[in-house]
Amino acid sequence: MSTRLGLEIFLDSSTDLAAGKRVGLVACPSSVDRQLRSSIDLLHRHPAVNLVALFGPEHGIRGDAQAGAKVASGVDRLTGLPVHSLYGRSQKPSADMLRDIDAIIIDLQEAGVRFYTFVATMLHVMEAAAGAGIGVIVLDRPAPINGKRVEGPVLDPAFRSFVGPAPLPIRYGMTIGELARLLNERIGCDLQVIPMRNWTRAMWQDQTGLPFVPLSPNLPTLDAVTLYPGTCLIEGTNLSEGRGSTRPFEYIGAPWIDAEALAEELNDLKLAGLRFRPVYFVPTFGKHQGELCAGVHVYVTDREGFQPVSAMLHALQTLKRRYPDDFAWRSPWIPGRQRPIDLLWGSDRLRRHIDADESVAELIESWQADIAQFLQLRKRHMLYSP
Repeated sequence: MSTRLGLEIFLDSSTDLAAGKRVGLVACPSSVDRQLRSSIDLLHRHPAVNLVALFGPEHGIRGDAQAGAKVASGVDRLTGLPVHSLYGRSQKPSADMLRDIDAIIIDLQEAGVRFYTFVATMLHVMEAAAGAGIGVIVLDRPAPINGKRVEGPVLDPAFRSFVGPAPLPIRYGMTIGELARLLNERIGCDLQVIPMRNWTRAMWQDQTGLPFVPLSPNLPTLDAVTLYPGTCLIEGTNLSEGRGSTRPFEYIGAPWIDAEALAEELNDLKLAGLRFRPVYFVPTFGKHQGELCAGVHVYVTDREGFQPVSAMLHALQTLKRRYPDDFAWRSPWIPGRQRPIDLLWGSDRLRRHIDADESVAELIESWQADIAQFLQLRKRHMLYSP
């Protein structure tokens, strides 16, 4: 029996929540039903829903913007509705954007990973709605890499950013609806979550009976999403994380790497659920654009046993040891601000630990107490049984 999305439940039996209200919708290209129909179009055509405005996260509502590219506000060419960008001049709905709206629906497929920017977008929408006295309806969707595994350090609030908006582990094991409930403990907006049916925490996206739609231009496959909690940390270095190649977040490389030697050394670590293959690629954009990069193609051989964050710590330490004169942490995105690796990690502890060549096992142990506390907090907001 396949999973029924919050979107489908809402359209079938819960549109009364929007009765008589002017509705705004936060959506993206992966906001689709099982027949791959966009929630934008479904809600726009529904006779019981008065959809009056759209809000677009990173990549835009139709997916026409590359990672990091600012998205302009405008008019949706398919529906004629105004589109307010939440990844351009503003990352939070303004009072003007919300003036003619009585309720806002969030239908986003996120990655289950703290630094995926839809987490920050939802948080900012909820904060703005609370300030404006507008109700929020979250249409729940599966956690694509399952809702059980929790891994990585809990963010230090001193390192809060758009890629780390709340004190969450890197991989938090919650659906977007459950996450909204957790975040709302602090925000206190008028929140309603429309749960899914026939979804359990152990499910991966390919076990739901639902089609997989790329989460973003650089997360085109479930393999990429599975690796993303770990390989996204490569963004904080001067290596390519595969952007601009056919395998973003599956390739790791740079012009100065010996691909065969690196693959052999990483395979010798016998990291659970992983194998590495030598690979060569030329990024068409991003770091090392137009240059031949050598490196590794990361393969997940056992996704249940694989620990992406822990595995990537070993890979980073290996790279720093093998290439001490070439490996470097990426400079701040904004001069004078914190380094990308610190924002992605949620503190400067990873960078200092790797630079000091200290034990990876000690770093992994350092977040266990915070994870235990987070698991207790998470229990209060679970919509689906363990």
